[in-house]
Amino acid sequence: MLDDGLSYQLLRLLSSRPAISQRAIATSLGLSLGKINYALKALIEKGFIKAEEFCNSKNKKAYSYILTPKGLEEKANVTIRYFKKKMKEYENLQQEIEELKKEVEKISEGRSNK
Repeated sequence: MLDDGLSYQLLRLLSSRPAISQRAIATSLGLSLGKINYALKALIEKGFIKAEEFCNSKNKKAYSYILTPKGLEEKANVTIRYFKKKMKEYENLQQEIEELKKEVEKISEGRSNK
C-alpha cells in the first residue's frame, strides 16, 4: 500500500513528465529505484496509470506513464488528503513553536533577573 505522500508526488510528477525514467523519478524524489519500481507497479495495478512502451532517442526501450481517468480522479483525491495532512502538521508545528517561544521568554526573563 502506498502512502498519500508518495502517491501524490508520483502522480504529480507523472502528470507533468509522463516519459520520465524510473531512475530520474528516483533521483527527483530521493528514493531508491526499487521503491519507485514497486510504487509504479502498484499504481498500474490500481488502474491509476498505464505504461506505454516506446523507443527513446538512444533506440532503447522506455516507458511513458500516462494517468488514466481513474488516476486523474485519484490525483485530485490524494492531493486533498495530502494537503489536509500537511496543514495539520503545519498547525501542530505552529503551536509547538509558540510554546517554545514562551519557554524561551521565561528562561530569558529568569536569566535577566539574576
